Amino acid sequence: MESARERKTLILNGSPRKNGDTAALLRILDRELAGEKRTIDCYRADVSPCVDCRACWREKRCVIDDAMQEIYRYVEDCDNVVVASPVYFSGLTGKLLDVASRFQVYYSARVFLGADPGLRPKRGGVILAGGGDGRPDGAFVTAKILLRQLNAREIFPLVCSRNTNTLPAAEDAEAAAGVRELAAFLNAG
Repeated sequence: MESARERKTLILNGSPRKNGDTAALLRILDRELAGEKRTIDCYRADVSPCVDCRACWREKRCVIDDAMQEIYRYVEDCDNVVVASPVYFSGLTGKLLDVASRFQVYYSARVFLGADPGLRPKRGGVILAGGGDGRPDGAFVTAKILLRQLNAREIFPLVCSRNTNTLPAAEDAEAAAGVRELAAFLNAG
């Protein structure tokens, strides 16, 4: 009898701060989440943004040769994807969007080539941290669009530490509970 496959989770970390609020929430996720985990540090990854060369309109691949080629292999086989980011002007960080822009290859496969992008069905989640105006809605909408492009068929409700200017995420009990619930959702898939 074949043994159960270990679940794989891709985490896209859009924070520039290695020990900031987003990182505090990701540490909780790391403790609670079962299976293999791969975190892409979008600020330090050797990944160029999409340059709209449209090569993926003609063939099912991206012609930019960088670390994204390895990320593609992982995302195609993983079971879960988590988008984690500080909220900047009610949006995701630019570096996270640079990496996300390279997932255009999957959209192009479906729309321009009429091909199956080759993505396993996934579960998804979004973890956001921010202060300021406390409006994570735009970032959440963008993250859900990204998750759907990666074939996330079930997306957990937003987990957000909303007031990091006065309450660090590491001390935000509500956000920590949300991260634990997210991990349970991803583990159960």
